[in-house]
Parts: sequence; structure tokens; C-alpha cells
Amino acid sequence: MRRDETTSMQRAAFLSCLLLLVSCTRGGVSPALPGVSDAAQRQPLHREGATYATIFSFKGSDGKEPDATLIRSSSELYGTTYAGGSRDDGTVFKISSSGTANVLHSFKAGADGALPLASLLDVNGSFYGTTVNGGGAGDEGVVYEIAASGVETIVHRFTGNPDGANPYSRLLESSGTLYGTTAGGGTNSAGTIFEISPSGAEKVLYAFATNAHDASTPMAGLIDIAGTFYGTSAFGGSSCGSVGCGTVFTITPSGTEKVLYSFKGGKNGSMPSSELVRVNGKLYGTTILGGTANAGTIFSVSTSGQQSVVYSFRGGASDGAQPQGVTNFGGTLYGTTSAGGTDDLGTIFSVTIAGTETLVHSFAGKSDGSMPRAGLRNGDGALYGTTALGGANNAGTVFSLTP
Repeated sequence: MRRDETTSMQRAAFLSCLLLLVSCTRGGVSPALPGVSDAAQRQPLHREGATYATIFSFKGSDGKEPDATLIRSSSELYGTTYAGGSRDDGTVFKISSSGTANVLHSFKAGADGALPLASLLDVNGSFYGTTVNGGGAGDEGVVYEIAASGVETIVHRFTGNPDGANPYSRLLESSGTLYGTTAGGGTNSAGTIFEISPSGAEKVLYAFATNAHDASTPMAGLIDIAGTFYGTSAFGGSSCGSVGCGTVFTITPSGTEKVLYSFKGGKNGSMPSSELVRVNGKLYGTTILGGTANAGTIFSVSTSGQQSVVYSFRGGASDGAQPQGVTNFGGTLYGTTSAGGTDDLGTIFSVTIAGTETLVHSFAGKSDGSMPRAGLRNGDGALYGTTALGGANNAGTVFSLTP
């Protein structure tokens, strides 16, 4: 479908499925994302001893709705915004820790791509990323390169079949080759895993199947453990009927794929949509749904497929709901939730490997941002992140947190 006919529908459907702000089924359309009400402009709540600072508030022209985890290169942070910029189709930006921001590229919805949801990957000073849409007549997304000067080069334009469509996630570099996932497209319209050289030679490693046993619709990036790649899929697996509650899967660089674990829904969790992190030999991640209150979970899984729920979110003011991934900070997991907290505008939390959770920061809206939809980045003894909404212009923020 053409972009001018479907952009608003795709934005709502993609974000509703990715963020689970409302219940959705694959292909469904959600209502518009909520803004920040006047009633929610109170002071933020944070744990004693933690230091929170808003580094930058987006204005819209320089980007809005940052949804990707930041990366750090030299002394600056780099990221993407899903919308905003010169055509409201997203940006690539850099920002110093003191808050000086520059737009490196504004997407124009045509051949150069549109709507980036993925983090950037730094390869020898050049930044590689993906966009959900844009790229040509099929509007299926692109892989792009941004030079430090801001010059963009299209590495690959997706066509849907057989190479995949709508990549959500960041790329992984291994031995000079880039690897990634698409949430749709492929021979079975259930997503793909692909490899691509920096010069643009692309190959589908695996096309997910639409059956009750395979993974389906990967929305998160891959991680490399001893030459095998590990990832999550939001749907698929052997539980929860034909759609599935999601999986953890592995794939080798030669294309051999295996479902390591199938989520069962309910208290076990469902719809894992964040990248895994390895701590002390185990993999940790989040599910947006499921758990004791259907507000999401933090789980662990061994490389042999033994899974356990580390923490179930309660969904209220005390801990948050819809966790957006975790990162390792000194042996403790830190992350964000896009909902819950004092004003239901999201939280920052910590949780020990043993499962003890602490609310670190509860977002309040205009003063500090709202609805974080990305993970945290560890750097120089602090954690850095973004909120998709809130801030001075309700276009999102970049923040720092010193635990």
C-alpha cells in the first residue's frame, strides 16, 4: 500500500502492537496515543538518592516521539525519533550530556525511509539503522547509513517478499556483517532474519513460518553469544493458539533456527518485544503482557531453554506496567515502563536478579517527560534514556539518571 494512504493506520497499528498501550491483535489499529493532561503536571517522584535530570526537550521540528534506546559514541549520545523533523517522518540526532542537540538527518518518507523505531549501530564512526516505512513503492522500510557529517546512504530497500518488511529493531554487527530482523514480510508474511553487508549485499537467513511451533513477528534486535544469535518474537510459539504468545529463539549465521522457549501467557508472560541482555550466563528480557496482573514481566531464560519469571508488574503506582526492556547496571537490572507509576505516565525501575523490584522514578509529564518506550543506556556511571511524550513541548525528552 502507498504511504500516503496508510501512514496513520500503520503508525497506530505498529505502535499499539509494539507498546501494548491497549490490547491488540496482529494487524489491529489502536486509538491515538494519549497526551499529557494538565492534571498530570505535578512534580515527579523518585527514589531517595537517585538523581534525575531532563537533558533535552524535543520541539517537533528537531524530532518527536523518540522510541529507540540511545547509543553512546565518544562523548555524545545518538538516537532516532519516530516522528518530527522537516516532514514529520522522523530524525537521526546527536546530543551532548549537557543538552546540546543537532539533527543529523530528517527523513522525507520517500526513497530515504520513514519512521525509524530502531536504535543506531556504530560501525567505525558510521551509524547504521532501519526505518519501519519508506524506501520506495512498497513502503516496506530500509536499512540506512548515516555518516558523522549527516550524509545518508540507503544500504537496502525492503520489498516485502522474500526479503521482509517493516524492520523495528537495531542491527547487530558480527565479523563485518550486519544482521537484523523484520517484523513482517518474507515468504510466510511472519517476518525474517537477514544479513547484509555494509555495501548492501542482502540475504534472507530465515523466514518465520505461520504455524503453532515457529516464532513469528520479531520486534527486537539480536544478541551474539559465542557465534549464535539470540532473539525474541512477539508472537508465535507452541502456546496461546494459532497466534502464539511469543518466543525466545536462536539462529546460527548459516541460518539454522530453533525456538528455545515458547511463552505460555497468563502468569508466565506474553509478547516479548525487547532485546535480551546477558547477566552471569543467563538471558534476561521483558514481556509487555502477562504476569500476575497482566502488566508485563521480567523473565530469565538459560541458553538451554529453562525459563522463569523474575518479576511480575502490578500495573499501579508502585511499580509500573508494560516494561520496555532491561539493562545491566552493576549487576542490577534497570529499565522503563511505558505506563503505570503515580500518574500512569511510566516509570524507571530496578530489579535484582533475585527479583526484588524498586521504583526509581515515576514520570509526571511536562516537568520530566512521559511514556518512556525505550530501554536505558549505561554510560559514565549514569543511565540515559528517552520519553516519547511530555517535556516542555510534549514531544518527548532525553534524560539522565544516576542511581
